[in-house]
Amino acid sequence: MKNYKPKNRLTASEYIEGILKGDRVLLSRAITIIESNLKSDKILAKEIIQEILPKSGNSIRIGITGVPGVGKSTFIEAFGKYLITQGYKVAILSIDPSSQRSKGSILGDKTRMEELANSEEAYIRPSASGETLGGVANKTGETMLLCEAAGYDVILIETVGVGQSETAVHGMTDFFLLLMLAGAGDELQGIKKGIMEMADMVVINKADGDNIRMSEKARIQYQNALHIFPQSESDWTPVVSTASAIKNIGIDKVWTEITKFKKLVTDNGYFEKNRNHQQIQWMYNNINEELKHLFYGSKNIAAQLNTLEEAIISAKISPVKAAQFIIEEFKKSFLKL
Repeated sequence: MKNYKPKNRLTASEYIEGILKGDRVLLSRAITIIESNLKSDKILAKEIIQEILPKSGNSIRIGITGVPGVGKSTFIEAFGKYLITQGYKVAILSIDPSSQRSKGSILGDKTRMEELANSEEAYIRPSASGETLGGVANKTGETMLLCEAAGYDVILIETVGVGQSETAVHGMTDFFLLLMLAGAGDELQGIKKGIMEMADMVVINKADGDNIRMSEKARIQYQNALHIFPQSESDWTPVVSTASAIKNIGIDKVWTEITKFKKLVTDNGYFEKNRNHQQIQWMYNNINEELKHLFYGSKNIAAQLNTLEEAIISAKISPVKAAQFIIEEFKKSFLKL
């Protein structure tokens, strides 16, 4: 099975040519190759990425996260449609760690953003299911490069799950946007300090009708909370604003702040410094993922892990000692290669 090669695969140069022409069908097929775990596809994916790399990197990469029920899909659709009216091509990518269990529930986003999905100037792609978060993050990063090479000026990377996905998205984007709600009890309750510290902008969504007053109150609370955090390395002061995606209010303000941010960090050199740091980190992420595949892909290791699991359950060995033992066994087998 590992040596299986799909019959419908094109050459790397054919995929590259199609991507550079902005062909969405060939872009999608190339992304499928990136997401594949087939050995032949991994080789093909590396060749495609290596060749398109010089043509990538020309977009603004925006991470978007938010609490459940915040109206993220509605906001992204309104924001994407606004960007298209300003002459930009927009790609929306998603990282969904929960897809390991739900096997791609994120696909619902494509139907919720139906108007945007049908636009020639937009491209929506969910994350691959059945992967570790690190694996999904790496493949989303590679997908981002392909979208940039295909001519998309703005890349929106959305976190669908909760937890470490925010850190993964923050680690591959230029600007991090946190969507919040007003009137959901204590405005700062349940919000991780780490997520707040990552935010370059907080947008209080659904600020319309009877919710306008509460949204303004929440805006002031969040702005005060953000002032507690130390100045970021980028020298950017995080902004809090209100918006109503469903009423299309305040969407232009979000883009105005992002363009201000981009100018500041480009002028002071942080933009390039951050991109360089992300490239280095990406290398280490790939090393970690490859080592995991090498370790768990070993038949010898898999067999010994089953034995060790039984030994742990019967209290014949401690989990710590079992881990040390299997690592030593892996090192021995690795040295024989």
